This record gives sequence, structure tokens and C-alpha cells, in this order.
Amino acid sequence: MPTSPLRIVFAGTPEFAAASLQAVLDSKTENQYEIVGVYTQPDRPAGRGQKLVQSPVKQLAIANNIPVYQPLNFKLDEDKEQLAALEADIMIVAAYGIILPKVVLDTPKLGCINVHASLLPRWRGAAPIHRSLIAGDSETGITIMQMDVGLDTGDMLLKAHCDIKPTDTSATLHDRLAVLGGNALIEALEKLKAGTLVPEPQDESLSCYAAKLTKQEGDVNWASSAKLIERQIRGLSPWPVAYTNSIAGVMKIHAAHIASVSDEASTPGDILVVSKEGVIVATGQGSILITEIQFAGGKRMKVQDALNGKHKAALEIGQRFGLNEQTA
Repeated sequence: MPTSPLRIVFAGTPEFAAASLQAVLDSKTENQYEIVGVYTQPDRPAGRGQKLVQSPVKQLAIANNIPVYQPLNFKLDEDKEQLAALEADIMIVAAYGIILPKVVLDTPKLGCINVHASLLPRWRGAAPIHRSLIAGDSETGITIMQMDVGLDTGDMLLKAHCDIKPTDTSATLHDRLAVLGGNALIEALEKLKAGTLVPEPQDESLSCYAAKLTKQEGDVNWASSAKLIERQIRGLSPWPVAYTNSIAGVMKIHAAHIASVSDEASTPGDILVVSKEGVIVATGQGSILITEIQFAGGKRMKVQDALNGKHKAALEIGQRFGLNEQTA
């Protein structure tokens, strides 16, 4: 292994990736690592004004005077040549969002490693955090993986475990995993420098595909069990957000809990109880207490506040969610 500072190229885009980049930056005081370049996705239009916005990784790189490269992909020879010219020992990839061809994976002397937000091979793919919550997993974590041409199929180099709390949303779990990912990355780099990393092949029979999320997945099927619906709501918060149809139109559901109220004569989607805590809704098995909602054109609010608003009729006992479904 190199005894001089490890020449690193970092590739990532969102906040999750920025946490790993920051971890490497914070470790530079020991002169073990030299970040010679950062790759991130091109600036994208965002917000009402559709102004171009820099990714969190780009902002962090610029703040630390690190050269930034933003190819659309690596199909152009000039992009491949630019990467080769950086003479990196290793490329660290974290939520980059661009598929790397074999020529790129083979360019750094030690290849490319990935900071992946699941305990592989459990969830491979784009949305492992959300899928672990929706599936009801009790544990997840970070896997530092040696990348190959497959979809998260490379050998595992290091794992860090993280319990999933009953109240976790994809946002809270994301934030804990982002920090854990940075810590695991530094541990893996230290072992790489020491020559003590031991690659472990993945068991293909245990893999699940964490497909990219769609807005349509937020449509609540009230005939499902309260347990499944509650996990759906947490797993899709803060995006794309669970939703249902009401007499006031589409209503997003930001927060809910399993309730103990039951009514065998009710139909799934029926509002059973209305109180300052929220509204209790019947499901195919059990009931759900909805506590935070949002109507079209409005802000996210507590149900208690919505009961004093213009859409309060949609939250009355006897109303039924889920009729005449619309797309959020």
C-alpha cells in the first residue's frame, strides 16, 4: 500500500455524499490523504425560479479549493483522459448518481470503492434507506464496497451497523447513516493504508433490489394493514410523501402512528375519531392516527391546526379517504 498520502478522487452529489467528503477532509490533518479532484453531477435547476443549483458536494469542494469536474457521463474520451490525468490511487464514490463504466473503475490504481447505505447484499440500488423502512427492517447500516460493473455487487470491505428506530423516517435514518458512512469510510481507508482490508464476496441469494422511488408509491391503499401503511408513511417522508384523496382533493400525510381504535363495521379509509391529537382512520387491519398533513397549495401542518382551517370538513367523522383516487 502507498506510504505517501493517498491520492483520492471523490465522486458524489447529495448531502449523504457530502458527509463522507467532509470526513475525509477532517482526516487530512494527519497528511494521509490528498483529494486531487471531486466529481459531481452537473448543476440542476431547482425551486420556483428554476435557477441552477450546485450540489452539496460541489459546494463543499469549492469551499475547500478542490478542483470540481461535472461530466454528464463518462462516454467522452476527454472525460476519461481528465480522470486518468489526476493519477488517483483510489476513487471514493458515494451517491454519485452516474453509472461508472469499467474503464473508469479501472483507472485509479486501487480501483473504486463505494459508500453504500445498507448492509449488503440486503438492499442494492438507488433507494436502500427508504426500502429498509418500508420493508420493516430492524437494522441497516453502511457497507464500504469494492466497485465492479454490476449494481452494488462488488466485494464487501467493511460494514457498520445501525438500528432502525420505530419512529424513524427516511430523513432521520438518512442523517444517521450519512454520519456513519463518513466514519466507516475513514476506518476503511485506514485499513487500506495498513493493508488489512479483507474483501468478502456477497451472497447473491440474500440480495434485494431497492428500486428508485416514484410519486405513485405514495398512494395509500387503506385496505392494507395499519402496520404496512405506517411504514409507508415513514419510509416516504420527506419525499415523495404518502398521500390519499379526500373531499378536499389530494392530502399528503407527513406523520402518523398505529392506533388502538377498531371498528369492525367500518370500511378502510373511514375516519373513526377526530381529536386534538389527529384523526384515526380505519385500515384493512387496525387503524392509523394521522397527525400531520398537507392539502394542495397549503403548508404542512398539525391535524389540530387543519381542523380550524378551510378543509376541516374533509377531516370529519364519517368521511372516507381514498375515494376517486387522484395523482399527487
